[in-house]
Formats: sequence, C-alpha cells, structure tokens
Amino acid sequence: MRFRREPRLRFLALLVVCSAGLVSEGEAYAPQKKGKAVRDQPSRPASVAPTPREVIGFTPGDDRKLASWAQTVDYFSKLAKASDRVSLDVLGKTTLGRPFVVATISSPSNLSRLSYFKEIQRKLADPRTIGSDDSKAESLIADGRTIVLITCGIHSTEVGGPLASMNIAYKLASDDSPETREILDRCIILLVPSLNPDGVDIVKTWYDKTLNTQAEGTSPPELYHHYTGHDNNRDWYAFTQVETQLVVDKIQNVWRPQIVHDIHQQGDSGSRFFIPPYTDPWEPNVPPIIQAGVNFMGSAMAWELVAEGKPGVVINGVYDAWTPARAYQHYHGGIRILSETASARLASPTSISFDRLTPQIGVDPKVRSWNFPLVWRGGEWKLSNIVDYMQAGAFALMRNAARYRERWIRDFYKVGKAAVDAQKSGEPFAFLLIPPDPEESSFFWRQQGFNRLLAILDRGDVSLINAKSSFDAEGKRYERGTVIVPMQQPYGAFAKALLEPQHYPDLREYPGGPPRRPYDVTAQTLPLLMGVHAVRVDSRFSLPESRTLAPAKNSEAKFATQRIGLYKSYLATMDEGWTRWIFDQLGVKYMSVLDRDVKAGNLNSRFDCILIPAQGAQQILNGLAASRYPAEVSGGLGKAGVDALKRFVEDGGTLITLNEASQFAISQLGLPVRNVLEGIPSKDFYCPGSLLKIRFDSANPLCAGVPTLDSSRFEAAAWFEGGPAFETTADNARAIASFADAKEVLLSGWLLGADKLSGRGAIVEVKQGRGRVILFAFRPQYRGQSIATLPFLFNAMFKR
Repeated sequence: MRFRREPRLRFLALLVVCSAGLVSEGEAYAPQKKGKAVRDQPSRPASVAPTPREVIGFTPGDDRKLASWAQTVDYFSKLAKASDRVSLDVLGKTTLGRPFVVATISSPSNLSRLSYFKEIQRKLADPRTIGSDDSKAESLIADGRTIVLITCGIHSTEVGGPLASMNIAYKLASDDSPETREILDRCIILLVPSLNPDGVDIVKTWYDKTLNTQAEGTSPPELYHHYTGHDNNRDWYAFTQVETQLVVDKIQNVWRPQIVHDIHQQGDSGSRFFIPPYTDPWEPNVPPIIQAGVNFMGSAMAWELVAEGKPGVVINGVYDAWTPARAYQHYHGGIRILSETASARLASPTSISFDRLTPQIGVDPKVRSWNFPLVWRGGEWKLSNIVDYMQAGAFALMRNAARYRERWIRDFYKVGKAAVDAQKSGEPFAFLLIPPDPEESSFFWRQQGFNRLLAILDRGDVSLINAKSSFDAEGKRYERGTVIVPMQQPYGAFAKALLEPQHYPDLREYPGGPPRRPYDVTAQTLPLLMGVHAVRVDSRFSLPESRTLAPAKNSEAKFATQRIGLYKSYLATMDEGWTRWIFDQLGVKYMSVLDRDVKAGNLNSRFDCILIPAQGAQQILNGLAASRYPAEVSGGLGKAGVDALKRFVEDGGTLITLNEASQFAISQLGLPVRNVLEGIPSKDFYCPGSLLKIRFDSANPLCAGVPTLDSSRFEAAAWFEGGPAFETTADNARAIASFADAKEVLLSGWLLGADKLSGRGAIVEVKQGRGRVILFAFRPQYRGQSIATLPFLFNAMFKR
C-alpha cells in the first residue's frame, strides 16, 4: 500500500489505516520502505489452505481423537505447500529418530527476507556490533519484526498443544482479517508443534490401545520422553537432550526471539488457565525489563481472555520464575510466557463439580479475587475446551506482539545494551574456571565436569576466554588454560545464574508456618554439581589473549566388567531415565530389570549389581493400580520381588538404592538403619532441591576419585531433594559419607532444619549375608548434572 507524500493525503490515509487496526498504539505510519513494519501485499488466496480435518480426518479438539506425529507433520507439510505464508523446516532427528520440525509463519514479503531479519536480531542482541550510535539501533528497530516462538507439547500427556498448533497455523494461513494481517506483517512466528515428537506417538499408542477400557485416559506405563519423561522441561540450561539442543542451536540462538510462548497443561481440579505474572521469587539475574515485560504480556492476555468470557483464568499464582531450567529466554533478551490449561483425561472428557475444585498457590478457584476475576462454575471439561483456551491465548499473545512491535524490539535492544555496559556495583567482573590437574586422583571426573560446563556455556552463547598466557587477578596468579567468563557480555547473566551459589528466600505460608513450596528446585550451581573449581573475581583485571577452545574431549571411561541391572518400574520414574542417559553417555553396559524379571528370582545368575533409582517405597512395592491398569503392567515388586532381592543380596549381590528408594530397602529388607527425617513436618525440616556439603571417608574404596570442594578436606557437594538421612543401629552397617555440620551444610539453595541431618549418614553400606546394600540419601546422578558425585555410584557398582 503506497501513499503520496502530500500532508493532507497522508493524514487521511493514516485515519483509514488506523481505523482498520493496522497501526498500533504508539507507532506512527511511515511510507513503505524495505523492511518497514507496514502492511504487506496480498498473499495467495486463503481458500487454498487445507483445514486440519481435511488432512488428519478430524478437527483438533474432537473427543477421543489424537493425531500421530506422522499425521501432524503431514498436515504442516501440506499447509506449507499450499500457503505462501508458511514454510516448514526439519531441524534434525529426535532421540528415537522422528523428524523435529518448525513452521515459520509470516507475510510472504517477510518470508522472502528471513536472513535480513535474523541479521537485525543478531545486531540488536549485541549492541557492540553497531557501536554507541543509538540512531543505528533505531534504524534496525524500525526495520525489525517481533520474533515469536511458540512451543507445544513438551509434556506428551498434555495432548492439547500439538493439536492446537494445527489450528493456530491454519488460522494464520487462511484468515484475512485485519488483526491476522497485522500479526503476519509485524511478526515472524516460529511454531514448534511438539518439543517431544516421540512422546506424541507413545501417548497416542497407549491411548488408542486403552480406549473403552478401565485404563482409558491414564498415563502410559513408560516415560513419554525416552530418557527424561516430564523432566525434559528442566533441560533449558543443561542441554542434555537432542530436542533441547535442536531448539537452542537452530531456533533460539539463530532467531533470538523477543517472545517465547510455552504451551502446557496443568491438573484438572484448579484454575482453567494460568498465565504470568509469576509468583515470587524471581531468579535475581533476570533483567528487570524482562520481568516487567512478562508481567505486561501475561496481564494483557488475561484481560483479553476474560473479556471473551473465558472463566477460570488466573495470573500471579501457582508458578514462579526462579529456576533457569525452564526459562532460557529470560537470560537471552526475551520473555517466556508459560500458559497452563486445565487437563481432561488425555483426549477423553472429564467432569469436575464445583465443590471438587481445590486451591493452588495464590488462588482459590472457587473464589473471585484480583488475580482471578471470573470463576469457573465446574462441569464437563473437554479436549475442545483445552484447544480453545490454548488457541485464544496464543492469538492474544500474537496480537500484543504485533501491536507493540516497536516496544518489544526496543526493549530487546535495551536488555543487550545494559548487559554490555560497564560493570555494575556489587557485581562480579568475571568468573574463572580452573582446568583439572592431571595428577589429581579425581582427574577423570573433573575433566568430565569441566568439559560439560564449557559446552553448556558455549551452547548458551556465552563468550569464553581461554587464557593464552598466565595472568593476575585480585593478587593471585592463574595459569595458562584458565577459562575466563567475563560478565560484561550479552548473556553474562545466564553464565552468572549458573556459576554462582543460589540463596533462595525463606518463604512461609504464614509467619512461623510451613514453607511455601517452590514450583521447582532451588539451586543450579553447576561448578558444585560438576566438580569444577570456579573463582568469582569482583575487581577488574587485564584480560589475557584468548587461544582457541578446542572441542571438548573426555578421557576414555574404563569400567570393570560387572553385570548391572537397572530396575525399571511400570510406574515410570524420571530418575530411572536419567540413569539410563548417564549410562548410555559413558558407555556403561546394563540391562533394564522389570517387575516380572525380579519376581522370577535367581537374580545372581544374571546380575552382580542391581540399582533401584529414586522412587517412593510404596510405588516400588505396589506399582500401578490393578483397578486402572492391565495385569501385565500393574502390581509392582510385591512380596515375591522383595524375597528375590533379599536372596540376591544374601547370595553375594550388591543392591544400590537412591534417595527415596533407600526407604524401600530399609523397610522391606529389614536393614539396621533408621531414617531420622521420617515423620518430621516440613515446617521443621525442608529441602526442596539444594546442594549440601557431605564429608566422606577417603580411605574407603567407594570414595575413590571423588572431586573435593577443597584440596585440604574430604568434602563434596551432593544434590538433596526429598531424601532420607541415616542412623545406623548395628555393627554390620556403617556410614561412608555424612552430612556436614548444620552451620555449613547448605552450599546452594534452601534448607530448613539443618540440625536435623547434621552429622547423619548420607551414604551407608550394610553387609548382609555374602552381599551388601548401599543406601544413598541423595541422587548422585541428578538430572545428568551431578558429575561430582558420580564416582560414589560408579565405585559402588564396579568395586568390591
């Protein structure tokens, strides 16, 4: 659309454009030039875009209908071929070999110049590329587009997201309303139909198999991500999984979106739809502009949904913004909007009466409040409701992204500019990562951790200096090869959040009452988890020249030959999946052991060692309920399994239990060990995922090669979350490692009642018959990150 430059005609034209909703508040009309954010020329006729029903055979949201991943990809492929507003890219393969795709949706003109807009994003993300002249930035801001990444289906039992993605794409491809045209002209939408395509098929296969049975609507009896299950949502700083790596490497670090919309589902008995503002606390390294932007976007979305008559929408409740494990974009210039829609029974309807609605953090779904203005009165809740809320939320977000295009892009630039400005008062100048000493007994594990940490920072777009020569900092000499992490760089806040200890605030439900549960864990200090010596330097020093950081190479793992069995419950646990991931990464040979394998007995003929990952004692014993699940997957270990494990140990086997599973061993095998934390209320002891100091017996073979916190003391950092603390009650049980004194036990995170575990056993070995049971009070392989405590586990498995 072009207008002549006469003032009166331009004024009249502006009135016409504004009345059509094509110019946003605060953004004046400008004549069309290359890259300007104005209306594009008409695209291919919308009628050619196929509907989802025409391709997959049903309308997304229909009761008891789920699409396979092949159907989903087929729809997006056909849509991309038919519409000049959509392109589809295969970014790579998933863990189990399925195609991982992203749809890029915008106006035809924008799609023809994607490289141009990527370059704008690159320059604005790092203002050092354009110098101190703000006029250059303003020119880029004027030409840029709001980059919106919408991700669906990371948790595969949250089935609405991949279905809603097809509806969202279809409307963007087919609708010619002014608001959709504004979105297409001013934004570039990156739509990921599922962050876990493998899980789409795992859940659909189980759902279709159990339709019209007592198991209809249940979760499958396996992890819906091959390794991590639900924890794939906690991988956005450790980058362990292929799917995370594809999104970070090929979408987020390429496009640097200003806005990420992460579409989820929550339980069925609370609010119908959550969007930010998040509850306190926020992780302190998140820039204030990002925090304010999240609050603005979420509140604006809630306003639109309530105005549409959608009840049950809550803001400022349930979910916090503490951990970076779920919020990569908060540290990379953009906002992350989490939406959580109430679930049904997978694709089957459910009915929730009003009196069954239960409170969540910050909201009582039966009571109108400032952050919950329209109460849902209960009743039937269906997949169509889920898809409808998801689609409405996505379009409210995209309308805002288009309307405030200039503001979102300028704030993105401001975040980058603040990050590269001079050092702030009270902030570090740099962190130093000290390479491992080949002469240390812990060298193998320290090298594993050092290389992992460097790879994480590199993947997170953090600039690193590998010192080419020795240098001085704060009066100390550091050798060549020390890795320097400067803080004055675009993503210095990301590095700082991962490298420093966390200090979670002491939040209570009421004064003197129980702790207010954080949504996730409270610590993520990677040097402690990975056994890396890290030094914070506050004073400025002269940075040495950098030498090339060679690709990380770990020394070959050489483990003794042992026949290892890894217990795998049908009540699938993420800890079991993480253990498999660690074993597969390090080339450890093992065999998964199911309930029926244990019950069959004669375990010593097949295994030298059996490992039971973290899982509740009753879950291990009883498994999935026979009232809901088929006999072949229900029932747990039962008495027969317990008897078989007793015989295995007595006949010379090693049984290892992690975290909560240690309580199973204590109670079922009759071990002379007591969990001193059992029965203590949370107001007196609480540790929701923190790093604690343990002391260990350096002479014990189980402790060989453990990276220490200090070279002069045999102390290590152990991940603790919901575990026990041990007291031995007989001579055949002894503590190999114990928790440190109360005043120094907490290294990072949040801990109440430190005196309750001070000096208590963290690892205990019990001799029983000709074998032994090794009890861990913690998860030594936590989420594939706690490399510093892996030696304890591997020594237990491979050394006698």
